[in-house]
Amino acid sequence: MSEGVVLGIGDDCALLQPPEGELLATSVDTLVADRHFPASADPAAVAARALRVNLSDLAAMNARPLWFTLALTLPESDADWLRDFSRGLLETAELFGVSLVGGDTTRGPLSVTIQVTGSSKLPLRRDGARPGDGIFVSGELGAASAALPVILGQQAAAGRGEEEARRAYYFPEPQLALAAAIGELAGSAVDISDGLLADLGHICNASRVSADVHMESVPVSPLARQLAGENGALELAATGGDDYQLCFTVPEQHGSALEKLGLDIARIGTVVPAEGNPEVRSWLDGKPWSPARSGYQHF
Repeated sequence: MSEGVVLGIGDDCALLQPPEGELLATSVDTLVADRHFPASADPAAVAARALRVNLSDLAAMNARPLWFTLALTLPESDADWLRDFSRGLLETAELFGVSLVGGDTTRGPLSVTIQVTGSSKLPLRRDGARPGDGIFVSGELGAASAALPVILGQQAAAGRGEEEARRAYYFPEPQLALAAAIGELAGSAVDISDGLLADLGHICNASRVSADVHMESVPVSPLARQLAGENGALELAATGGDDYQLCFTVPEQHGSALEKLGLDIARIGTVVPAEGNPEVRSWLDGKPWSPARSGYQHF
């Protein structure tokens, strides 16, 4: 039986023992067919995406994954679909060391709801950014949103582009190791699900600060450049979302310690005092830069 699971699947509730001296972190997300993935998508890939995007929330809080529950709504009982979905879910759970401890199934429009729980000794929050802090992002941005037209069959991709698009969209990498590495240095963090500028805005609002972002410093995915062109790729990196990289802030006094870690990160801006309401200001080559949209809108 997995760590902390006193009683697992099969009873009315799971019984779980939290790690001593650590806080529990929990998050839930729902993926709806033809909203978050095509209804005809490979069920194994759907399962992988559903669990990975939830684990990304734990990474944003510097929490170690422990357990998850699954609520699955299906239009009909399809043994082949369920077999492939279960395989994708199990492979992903084993990869990240997280255990399924309960859930529910019901009939209705296809949707997948996963709740994850993890533990943390040193959680990262959104309200710890302070003026003068550096703003950093991990990895490269724009790939997942650039991949969406390929996933939907609206755009072709040359060479290995189609497989790269599939991986970018369905198999985002939760930045759990990165979060653990920066946990003692960072002041705040958020995962990039709705777009860099929008998600950085969440940090600004929670911390009551503003941010200056220099777009020429934002690492843009080569796949985004291939599929959307140079200007389109920058737009997607700023607002597209679904990359599930981390955006985080680090006080200047920790800058040298952060650099010594040799992480795949880039400094993209600076936290500044809020003059009135918190805001994210974006610049390109020293001039104000405004994207065509602000980020993903849930409604």
